[in-house]
Amino acid sequence: MLQDAARLTEALAINPSSARIEIQCLLQQVLKVPRAWLLAHSEHYPNEAEQTPYHELLQRRLRGEPVAYLLGEREFFGLMFKVTPATLIPRPETELLVELVLSRIPQQGLCRVLDLGTGSGAIALAVAHARPDVEVLGCDASTTALAVAHANAQQLAIANAAFIHSDWFEALTTQKFNIIVSNPPYIAAGDPHLARGDVRFEPISALVSGSDGLHDIRHLVAHAPGYLETGGWLLLEHGYDQAAQVRELLQQAGFDVVFSACDLAGIERVSGGRIA
Repeated sequence: MLQDAARLTEALAINPSSARIEIQCLLQQVLKVPRAWLLAHSEHYPNEAEQTPYHELLQRRLRGEPVAYLLGEREFFGLMFKVTPATLIPRPETELLVELVLSRIPQQGLCRVLDLGTGSGAIALAVAHARPDVEVLGCDASTTALAVAHANAQQLAIANAAFIHSDWFEALTTQKFNIIVSNPPYIAAGDPHLARGDVRFEPISALVSGSDGLHDIRHLVAHAPGYLETGGWLLLEHGYDQAAQVRELLQQAGFDVVFSACDLAGIERVSGGRIA
């Protein structure tokens, strides 16, 4: 296994400790055992029947395919989510978005939360799980992504979240919400990051947003006021260098209490505002 970890380190330019953890994850997938068992049997090597599926997974990872897609799942906000190549892989920095939503939900009274571009349903379901008294609606233009979101809701037994097919606000008619949240596409077309790492395998429609990465954010900021209750919040994840531009868009659209919040790496990752 150490040799396989070394191959991953060299092929993907990741640190050795991460490579070892990834190999353990692949072994867990093939052997169907908990990590504790694997650590207690570190000398175990797949038998003849197990070697083929293990090496198939290893070769896919050596080509750069994300571990989350190989395993079919990823943890987010303490919950395990099914993921497929039809959805973005939930990332730790997006947990900030969930925390900011939860901090704005009142302790009493009806609250409706809308998650635009829900993908796997990770944001919507994390909010719904933390606050079973809140109504959460997730929407996505991709029917294949919505199937994943529905499966996650069923697997996690979360009853206060629903999902509908909608291209942003298109199918929402006259509905109003107290909080609208989104992790929209925000990478500029032609950005060199699109040719690196996990994003090479993720759906391009969930990543790229026009020539400057702000096309969808402009759309959301412009239309959100019509779907927010008075005093409602719009919260958006964005790129590492887009916070100032997003704040300006929010201010121009009539939002007040406009702010940006930093993730654990100190990067301004989420911006938002309140509609008067």
